[in-house]
Amino acid sequence: MTDQARTSYQLIGTESSLFTGKVRGYMRYKNIPFTETISSLNVYQNVITPRVGKRIIPLLITPDDQCIQDTTCIIDHLEQHFPSKSVYPDTPKQKLASLLLECFGDEWLVMPAMHYRWRFKRYNLPFILKEFGQTAMPNLPGFTHYFIGMIPAMAFGNLYRPYFGLNNKAIEKSIEISYEALLDDLNKHFEQYPYLLGDRPSIGDYGFLGPFYAHCYRDPYPGKMLKKRAPFVAKWVRRMEFLEDARYGDFLPNDEIPETLMPILSRMTKEQFPVLEDTARQLDSWCKKNSHTKNIKRVIGRHSFSIEGVTSKRAITPFSYWMFQRALHAYNEETENRKTLDTFLQKIGGTQAFSKQANTQLAYENYRLVSTA
Repeated sequence: MTDQARTSYQLIGTESSLFTGKVRGYMRYKNIPFTETISSLNVYQNVITPRVGKRIIPLLITPDDQCIQDTTCIIDHLEQHFPSKSVYPDTPKQKLASLLLECFGDEWLVMPAMHYRWRFKRYNLPFILKEFGQTAMPNLPGFTHYFIGMIPAMAFGNLYRPYFGLNNKAIEKSIEISYEALLDDLNKHFEQYPYLLGDRPSIGDYGFLGPFYAHCYRDPYPGKMLKKRAPFVAKWVRRMEFLEDARYGDFLPNDEIPETLMPILSRMTKEQFPVLEDTARQLDSWCKKNSHTKNIKRVIGRHSFSIEGVTSKRAITPFSYWMFQRALHAYNEETENRKTLDTFLQKIGGTQAFSKQANTQLAYENYRLVSTA
């Protein structure tokens, strides 16, 4: 009996969570039966931490009581049981592009998402405090939520800056310049296409949905800017999360990558690829020094990155490279159309990251990142 023949799934998360929005939108689109449980303090204590061993969301509890954590793992599990209208294109360029865009959304666009949430506290803080308080203790009176929300807000609001290297006004300004240019490019694209690759959402769309829905669309300051500056992006967010004007067609024919996506992919190769290339080097070095363990730390040091000509230092995150290896594997496994992929990568300025891959192979097992080779 398949999961589809049983009762519903349970999604544990919250509306203000970047990654919960990614999974929620996917499950709605696929018409997968599920109930959503708020990740309250009680749920963390009695469900999340006992089952996963750490405080993290979202979680998916399957009808046969499997517990799956991490949005990519959740979506890949559900794709096996609900294969209709797959979010993974089966043509080589579109598959590679969608995996790259998921990595860009999940692992890079979280940076402007966090910046716009916490840098503009004057506009966002009352909303955030209430959201966090409602999530932590939903049964308490509404007026208490602002006070309860201060504790997680103080933690999240202080941790992101050193993690992402946003420690001065120059780098913060560069993030804003880059993000606003990205909005303009996305707006041009979504004026012509309902999704990134045509009339069906891809895994790349869901990578983008995470930062855009929970932070850039819902939070007051970036939400107002998004709706005014990029109305077609706002329509795409509603299409992705609430199925407003949802399309159930196909990806573009003939393995086409729209020209309107090229500036977006080129931005990824310009900003994120150098970080991923250095992560590959640092990861191999770290694993060589720590050959006694397969467990990979969340952060293995710090390295430089540059946006719009401004340089800073941020955490080295092997998890980002695990996400990138999904695209690398799609490239490595493609032999018949390798020249086509090479031409595509050359066009977006991304050949070097594919030619200088890490020797270390990563996997996400038992809720932990591990090396497999």
